[in-house]
Amino acid sequence: MKFLILGHYSYDVLHDSEGAERQTRGGMHQVIERLAGLASRQDRIIPVLGVQSAEHAAIIQELKALPNVDSSGIYPMETPCHRVHYYPQANGTRVACVREMADPIPFERIRKFLDADGVLINMMSGTDLRLETLDEIRMAIRETGTKLHLDFHNLTLGIGPNGERMRRPVPEWRRWAFMADTLQMNEEEIGGLTLERMSEQQTVGHILTLGVKGVVVTRGAMGATLFVSEHKQVIRKDGATPAAPGESGPGSGDRFGAAFFLQYCTTGDLGKSLEFAVAAMTGAE
Repeated sequence: MKFLILGHYSYDVLHDSEGAERQTRGGMHQVIERLAGLASRQDRIIPVLGVQSAEHAAIIQELKALPNVDSSGIYPMETPCHRVHYYPQANGTRVACVREMADPIPFERIRKFLDADGVLINMMSGTDLRLETLDEIRMAIRETGTKLHLDFHNLTLGIGPNGERMRRPVPEWRRWAFMADTLQMNEEEIGGLTLERMSEQQTVGHILTLGVKGVVVTRGAMGATLFVSEHKQVIRKDGATPAAPGESGPGSGDRFGAAFFLQYCTTGDLGKSLEFAVAAMTGAE
């Protein structure tokens, strides 16, 4: 099978109270690694994203260790990769600030790879794709049976005057949702998605009227919930329990989404995809 991955390649820069900093690979690298590890060696995984020219060769070389990853869609760009800086606060929390922002991925870079079994879009920065680009993708694949999984992720975050990331509603959330077969958000993201301040159940109900087949809400150590519509009723299925909490922390939702996406593309079964993704996070796959 052939899987297309779209989203900004990013770095997390962690600052400590002493002024030192440490840079790590962001969520997209984890998505690629997780999908490559779960997929078969015969599958073909194609990330389409830009990386700064100075970093391009090193990233391509690193991905060669993953034999089922095709790096031909990774292109050099003059602008920096997306970087988020995390600063510790006195109360134990961290403030996230964007210091470098990459340009959106243009459709021209994506078009030739759309003969895929599935498209995974993770909005790592929130500006990874323009809504018009998502519309072009949907139009190109709507007759092919290609499945499209959209992780709203940082689409639900704005950028303040000092670069700080802050939760804000997404006025065009219905148009974004309409383009996807399956949607993913965490509890905080879906809670702040709408201007109307609807409950999670209400928001899911509206989303499922747009043709979306399934909505997944990740809940950190508590697992995840799948919502589907059956006979115009919203049906809820929870995966994992407090007794089997699974993996949580930064990037866990990205890795969960990769596992869910793979299983859904392979089986077309949303319930089994939830179970597989939860098992993958607990090490039980």
